[in-house]
Amino acid sequence: MFFDRMESGRASISDAVYLEVIGGLHGTTLPNILAAACLAMVGAITTYETGDMVTAILTVAGVVVAIVRLFEILAFRRRLTRSPQPDRAEAATWERRYIAGTVATALVLGMFAARSIVLGDALCSVMAIGIGFGFGAGVVARLALRPVAALLDLVAIAGPTAIVTFMQPDLRHVGLGLLILMYVVASFEMVRLSFNASISQITLKRKFEQLARSDSMTGVSNRSVLAADLPLMLSAGMVAVHTLDLDRFKEANDRFGHPAGDALLKQVAGRLKALVTQDDLLIRMGGDEFVLVQRAAADGEAMAQRIVQSISAPYDVDGQVIELGVSVGVAVAPDDGRTAEALLSRSDKALYRAKQNRGGYVLARELRVAEAAVATAVTEGLAAHAA
Repeated sequence: MFFDRMESGRASISDAVYLEVIGGLHGTTLPNILAAACLAMVGAITTYETGDMVTAILTVAGVVVAIVRLFEILAFRRRLTRSPQPDRAEAATWERRYIAGTVATALVLGMFAARSIVLGDALCSVMAIGIGFGFGAGVVARLALRPVAALLDLVAIAGPTAIVTFMQPDLRHVGLGLLILMYVVASFEMVRLSFNASISQITLKRKFEQLARSDSMTGVSNRSVLAADLPLMLSAGMVAVHTLDLDRFKEANDRFGHPAGDALLKQVAGRLKALVTQDDLLIRMGGDEFVLVQRAAADGEAMAQRIVQSISAPYDVDGQVIELGVSVGVAVAPDDGRTAEALLSRSDKALYRAKQNRGGYVLARELRVAEAAVATAVTEGLAAHAA
């Protein structure tokens, strides 16, 4: 049941939070460096004192694994500096690489500790087991959100050592083996508790993220999302920005009251939601103003027509039939602008013209054509006057 909860908790977190978790795994190189340094020191001492070549080989293997992991961590950090940021599939690949590296480290440390027990040097055994216990403590701290990886690490550390101790015929080794097994059980219990607490925190974080990005009345995104998401949508390709302003909303709000006005805004948002796709973005800017960012920009004028037709249909609010209109300004990237600021400015100008026309939609390109015609006429007039 715990592992079922782990999988559901993992799947429920957003891509951004998941990438944050993977970034946390790669957040520091110090534990990796310290583990390699401790292994090299204890391995060198043990090899010098006992002349055991197996210990020397395990020491070299552990240092090599540490170097490979160090390069992997640095490579992930360099990747984060490049755009676009890793998606969930790529982040999962980096996670698997990290887990493979940490399990390999744990296995080397476990075999190293087991070999030190076989050699029979008490002080070397204490140092080797101490490295394993220290690494296990780090596993509990770093891999709380990855319990399966934590369990694999703990088993890889303790398994070889416990097997060797139980193979010894005396009570002291059996006691040491039992202590190691109890350490694994206690460590994994700490991982379980940390996992439950972390998932609760992540769930709470997701709720706050959604609240911060949502308009409390209509349930659509709020204006803060526009500043964050529109540049990203622009970088991915052509988009159309529809800036909307409801006509006759103030009169309806004054006549029927604010509760009716709130109900109208909710119904307007519902109709707009029915028009957009999963790739589109719907924003309430405040009051009776909305912005719809359409991914399929080639269909921009057709979308504007659907918006006018849908919003202009009568509304039923507590038995009262209310009619509204809508003015829409449409700007399409890249023709009407290549930045979020330029697109919003052009769509606002088109919206202003639509309101002057008492509703309907106006395309920003129509204004550009009209402005170009005026500029040409002025230029020709000046030239004729000069002649």
